[in-house]
Amino acid sequence: MRVKGKKSKTAAKKRIDLDLKEIDALLARAEAGTLKPGDCELIRAMADCIAYLSQAVDEKAVKIKKLLRMIFGAGTEKKQNIIKSAKDGDASSVSHDEAADTSPPKDEGEKTPPKGHGRNGAEDYPGAARIEITHPELKPGNPCPECKEGKLYKISEPGVEIRVKGAAPLSATIYELEKLRCNLCGAVFTAPLPASAGKKKYDASAAAMIALLKYGYGLPFNRIAGLETNLGMPLPASTQWDVIKEAIPLLHPVYRELIYQAAQGEIFFNDDTTMKVLSLIKENQRGDPDRTGMFTTGIVVATGSRKIALFFTGRKHAGENLNDVLAGRSAGLATPLQMCDGLDRNVPEDFKVILANCLVHARRNFVDASVSFPDECSYVIEILAEVYKHEKIAKEKMMSSESRLLYHQTESLPLMNKLHAWLKTQIEEKKVEPNSGLGEAIKYMLKRWRKLTRFLEVAGTPLDNNLCERALKKAILHRKNSLFFKTENGAAAGDMFHSLILTCEFAGANPHDYLMALLNNAPLAQGTPRDWMPWNYMDNLHVHQGSLPS
Repeated sequence: MRVKGKKSKTAAKKRIDLDLKEIDALLARAEAGTLKPGDCELIRAMADCIAYLSQAVDEKAVKIKKLLRMIFGAGTEKKQNIIKSAKDGDASSVSHDEAADTSPPKDEGEKTPPKGHGRNGAEDYPGAARIEITHPELKPGNPCPECKEGKLYKISEPGVEIRVKGAAPLSATIYELEKLRCNLCGAVFTAPLPASAGKKKYDASAAAMIALLKYGYGLPFNRIAGLETNLGMPLPASTQWDVIKEAIPLLHPVYRELIYQAAQGEIFFNDDTTMKVLSLIKENQRGDPDRTGMFTTGIVVATGSRKIALFFTGRKHAGENLNDVLAGRSAGLATPLQMCDGLDRNVPEDFKVILANCLVHARRNFVDASVSFPDECSYVIEILAEVYKHEKIAKEKMMSSESRLLYHQTESLPLMNKLHAWLKTQIEEKKVEPNSGLGEAIKYMLKRWRKLTRFLEVAGTPLDNNLCERALKKAILHRKNSLFFKTENGAAAGDMFHSLILTCEFAGANPHDYLMALLNNAPLAQGTPRDWMPWNYMDNLHVHQGSLPS
């Protein structure tokens, strides 16, 4: 049983104790139509109790669902899964994701074609060494061994075979230098190291690989050390940090330039995730700070097709970190767009932005309430699915920002107006309890309606904050594997490497090659860091006569 009408929260405060005999007697009088004075009060109290319990069950179901998502992570929030599970009443089968369903309905009997055969071709191995093999017996111009009449010519497309070998992430080479001693004067002469050996025991490629394993893929130093030891290449965790620490000042000028470039962007996505820093936890235990929270802020900046990722770990919230980034914005630029969820702490205080809120966050509230309110939540989810289908079409047709805005105003605006009217009706006509899971979801959406529908007003406004949510997985991966940062300096190093590595991934650059190029050409990169961004460093590598060893 579910009660939709309004229920006073004070209904459960007045306690009336009844035993089973009194209840049976009350029901008998009600059936006979001989109610006594005071019976109506008892019946009203019982009805209020049922309404109170109904609301409590609804709230508990929503809280359990959120708890399950926190413990086990998000799976998928596709429309067909949510609606089917909600109608079946199976809360455990409702899954989660941070993307709304954008797939069009399929005809019955239609089969989804396989994405591929599961094998990678030679073009999928850009980092592989390529060796040309000539035919050992035949050459172009030789007579054909089969027909004896024709002549052979070279085919432009060679045959391809791929061989994959395993190796340690970091390998070592031991140079045994010949030594000669004079039998008369005793002087010793040692063979010189080849130039290719370099001057350092741990070269740029080693530092780049350690950083990529640790900050790009979440492997703790101890885990890397164990792997390398088992493969006969000892690399203690303390040594790894020493290598990273030596590289930090060489990369920092480029990181500062990356922050400056981000400040000039058009669209800013930002959000927080929790993080532990042991030195800050010790401060909390001493009672020193005014704040006790610790976060990693993710900021993704979009300018055209270019994207920049930035990370900041400490006590500041996302809005404060965004405020610090925008402090480097050049005067005279247009007011930027900002996409985030509905928390006030995500908004910068000192800089004006065109604020938009995430539709997926608003949608997720209805996903959580769908167990108790399947029909109402399905109605909202289906309308938002139509909006996302229009967004998918706009992306497939590669519409300009202005064309996309006009398309959404034509196709999505009527849908959102319809949804807005429906939401207001539920509250104003008291069709839903305002404090229920559904009521809270509706109030959240109505309160932020203008920001949630900014994509219908301002060209280029995204629908959701999924880009930043995905970027934060870099920090979350570190938290899941390494659990914490030891100090604020360690956290700052992680922020820098997370930022450089993810920006490389956005730019389609090889993060290992990029870090290695910066370290091998540190004086040039420090002098003109704008020429050593992930999207242009290859173009400037030869201009500046830099080097990128193979």
